[in-house]
Amino acid sequence: MACSSWIESDGMAKNEDHKGVERITTTLGRETDFNGVMRFKDSLKIDGSFSGEIVSTGFLYIEQGASITANIRVGSVVVGGTVKGNIEATEKLEMLSTGKVFGNVRTAKLKIADGVVFEGKCEMIKNPQAVNVFSGPVDQLKKNVQSV
Repeated sequence: MACSSWIESDGMAKNEDHKGVERITTTLGRETDFNGVMRFKDSLKIDGSFSGEIVSTGFLYIEQGASITANIRVGSVVVGGTVKGNIEATEKLEMLSTGKVFGNVRTAKLKIADGVVFEGKCEMIKNPQAVNVFSGPVDQLKKNVQSV
């Protein structure tokens, strides 16, 4: 399911705000209801529903109206829909005014618009280059995070 589509610049998210991401390479449409583990390389836009886990070093765009129940570990993410789960973005996390996040967030850069619903804790990553979202066992991850 690989559709190319541009992020529209309607005041919600601008392409120039997301360095290196000019196009969304894959879109899960509004009628999509997906469960499982999602891994992708470049960029993904979700308009529908997803539950499970999302892992990538790329860019994730969660459209207004989308419903996500998952732990998310990505390079950067823009949240315009609803996320129930923890989010780790090694580069940047942006919550648009329509975004709702129910879970903890961990990121290097955080941007929150007026009107966002956010229930959780926030931790800022001090050295994002030291975090590898595809890294090994949990014990090793804990040691790496504690050393940052």
